[in-house]
Amino acid sequence: MTRSIRNFLATHNLLAVSARQREAAMNTEQELDTTMLVDLNTVLNYQAVKTPNREELTGKEEADRLHDFGGKVAGTLTFSRAQPQHFAFLLGYGLGEVQTAPAGAGGFRHTIGPRSGEVDAARSNPSFTAAMRFGRQVMKRRFASCFIDQVRVDFARDGWAKITGTVKGSGKVADNTRVEDVTAAFNAASLTLAANGVAGASAAERLSNVQAVRVLNPATQAWEEAAYQAVSAAAPAVISMTPPGSGETVSTYRVYYLPTESGWMNLPSRVEEPPLKVSQLQVTVGGRWDGSAFQGGYPLSTELRTVTWTLKNNLAVESTPGAGGNYANRAFRTGREQSLKFDKDFRDFLLAQNLKDNDTLGIYLKATGPEIEPGLNYQVELVFPRVAVLGATVKVYQRRLGEEVEFAVLEDDTYGSVAAYVQNQVSSYAA
Repeated sequence: MTRSIRNFLATHNLLAVSARQREAAMNTEQELDTTMLVDLNTVLNYQAVKTPNREELTGKEEADRLHDFGGKVAGTLTFSRAQPQHFAFLLGYGLGEVQTAPAGAGGFRHTIGPRSGEVDAARSNPSFTAAMRFGRQVMKRRFASCFIDQVRVDFARDGWAKITGTVKGSGKVADNTRVEDVTAAFNAASLTLAANGVAGASAAERLSNVQAVRVLNPATQAWEEAAYQAVSAAAPAVISMTPPGSGETVSTYRVYYLPTESGWMNLPSRVEEPPLKVSQLQVTVGGRWDGSAFQGGYPLSTELRTVTWTLKNNLAVESTPGAGGNYANRAFRTGREQSLKFDKDFRDFLLAQNLKDNDTLGIYLKATGPEIEPGLNYQVELVFPRVAVLGATVKVYQRRLGEEVEFAVLEDDTYGSVAAYVQNQVSSYAA
């Protein structure tokens, strides 16, 4: 064979994160503890910053060099069937402040709020480490110092709760790939790697995990594909191949492979939780939060079609002196922003009157799932102690009157702008 073919179905992708423990410092990888059940289209990508030298005096019409400035990491984590753990993870790192207390016999209640100060001299918000397996497998990649820049929560009718997090990363990455040069005769029938074994429990897996073998033809000085048939289970591994030429001239072989996995390459297991349904959401408007309970107000239920909350940290991930590598070494918020929107039937003028009066009110959202144990449920609560109506637009929806209401999320002197409370069986987030 010339080159082995791997399973590159996206359904085999995996994404793992350090959900429970934040990184101790910028670009210091944390142990991965949870594999997340994200949507199929979720991918974290390394975005290289490479610049052709078109603006330099090269003596040529076109560029003749590519400058490598390193890069950053970007992506979106989407949970279309959001579980309480997904809220706790994204909001814990997105808002930045988490306190956890035992609840019941085997549960935990996580109190999550906006961080007012900095984590340390390099970070406004805590950072986590992530890793992805691409296919089964093309490669694995670890991403240090990932930050949640934005969070969007959607409760839309006839559906599941959905939460999405926008990721920005420093650009420090590590792959499980290896490229090794081996010196051997041009007519060699096997190659022995320097030290590593090849990943895979079976002969077929090991063969698949050697992705290419190329040989430098001593006559033409061109790299050519070499055919290989088997890979041993030993360490170092021995690759059996068809001799690419007839001469004994010493040449260079370049082997592209995945080594025997260890450390971060062994991704952790998932935490199993029930997803939350929109029908499980309770919405209370107009009351007052006293720090432990929402007092007063009135419920919205059948008149609601969609509730959407958006959090933006406006994080700037930057490279400054002392980074020590081709990646960023600081990430600071430039100003947190939030918005809250309702899409509802226009059955009364109550919220329109709030807009007219320019007064403030509280909003309370509570999504309750199945019981963890008697008297303790999987649960997510979102409290907005002080909001004001920014706009109330009347429209026609399926021959009935509708109203799109946008709220400004304001910071209360006592209780801040938002508080999230998540109940599940995980002992910590971003700790």
